[in-house]
Amino acid sequence: MIGAINLAVWQDKLIDFCFQYGFRVVGALIILIIGLLVARWFGNVVLRGLEKHALEPPVRILIARTARVGVMGLTFVLVLEKFGVSIAPMIAGIGVAGVGIGLALQGVLGNLMAGLTIIFTKPFKIGEYIELLGVYGQVTKIELFSTTLLHGDRSHVVIPNRKIVGEIMHNYGSIRQLNLQVGVAYATNLTQAVAKVREILAANPRVLKDPAAVVGISALGDSSINITVQPWVAVPDYVMAQLEIYEAIVEQFRAERIEIPFPQREMRLLNPTTGAEGKLTNN
Repeated sequence: MIGAINLAVWQDKLIDFCFQYGFRVVGALIILIIGLLVARWFGNVVLRGLEKHALEPPVRILIARTARVGVMGLTFVLVLEKFGVSIAPMIAGIGVAGVGIGLALQGVLGNLMAGLTIIFTKPFKIGEYIELLGVYGQVTKIELFSTTLLHGDRSHVVIPNRKIVGEIMHNYGSIRQLNLQVGVAYATNLTQAVAKVREILAANPRVLKDPAAVVGISALGDSSINITVQPWVAVPDYVMAQLEIYEAIVEQFRAERIEIPFPQREMRLLNPTTGAEGKLTNN
């Protein structure tokens, strides 16, 4: 008997709760679902609109996500108001909690601010070759928290953005200059040798015509005259162009009988008893 009475009491309370809060819960769920759909739609609209402007991809993504988060925040405020929750004390509490979270996430926030600085000041762009902090590579990603470089061996280097801002950086841009050298014998016709090198560069499709390559005598060595070869190539062609040019120089010099000497040393020995002089050549 007592159990039946308790069950009836709970049923009455449940019915009262449904009549009192049921419409609020349903209304809040409807507002939440509509708000999430509108946030996604609005973010996509903003992103498509920004694609028409000359903005970096991270900037477009950041603005679109900010717009989406703004709509979602407004949605949650409406949902809480539907339940009669006071917003002012909650905002004050969020502010206090935000200070603590900010102190705990200094490194993350530092990367974020540094990422925004990189995005808006543009010290480098995607596709350019940079060198800093003892690492180097072609920029493949510029994100809010990190920047990714691609090495010639296809490995990736991920650098936190806060390590980049304020550091000395060497930006090669989208092209690089090779620094090659080849030695020729002192008896070589230098005009012919330099002309042959220029022909090799002109025939290589990886070598850029502008800026013009630098070719000339750079040093007089012990056993050779050194010719410096400094053509410009696109960043992805840096390694292959070097290999192709060296191979072509060796083949063409052999065909033209232009000697590439190897180091030689001549030593003279004196016989202490006879005073005779001996000569030893070391190749």
